[in-house]
Amino acid sequence: MPKLIVNAFLTLDGVMQAPGGPDEDRESGFEHGGWQFPYADEMLGKLVSDGIADAGAFLLGRKTYEIFAGHWPKITDPNDPIATALNARPKYVASRTLDRVSWNNSRLIQGDLVAEVQKLREQPGTGVHTWGSANLLQTLLKNDLVDELRTWVHPVLLGTGKRLFGEGTRPAALALVESVTSGKGSVYLRYQRAGKPTYGTMGA
Repeated sequence: MPKLIVNAFLTLDGVMQAPGGPDEDRESGFEHGGWQFPYADEMLGKLVSDGIADAGAFLLGRKTYEIFAGHWPKITDPNDPIATALNARPKYVASRTLDRVSWNNSRLIQGDLVAEVQKLREQPGTGVHTWGSANLLQTLLKNDLVDELRTWVHPVLLGTGKRLFGEGTRPAALALVESVTSGKGSVYLRYQRAGKPTYGTMGA
């Protein structure tokens, strides 16, 4: 069964809104867009490229789909691994407002989102990856559909903005399977499902 893999750029306080630029997502008056820029380096770039190359398909929310579709089709260099993967591989788009999607190999998810995502997880092949898509992730986490988390945590606090883990997140234990620290202080953390949380009393 392919895994559903969530990829997320985060601040230390869990904000994932608009890492890429000031106008990427100003919803709710968010004024900190582009916060990831000071921490970009070659190592983090390679981790992103490797992660996208590992994807068999992509699951995107409406806003992220529109951002990607407005940029990546213009990148035609066959040696660009990110553009090659995003432009060629299947893309499933979750939206309540779009009635069509035109980017190559894209399909609009219609009907029950949870049921359709579960079908994607059951298809043969490699993993289905999400990028961005903060609102979509709340539905995935609430319905226990996430198999792996790949997070890039940056040393900055914003205090406001959309967060990865909202109120609907289900309790779960995770196993850390990979971690890398960049020279600028960002940390890549890769977690896989490890059942339910266990509890005890400290010092007992």
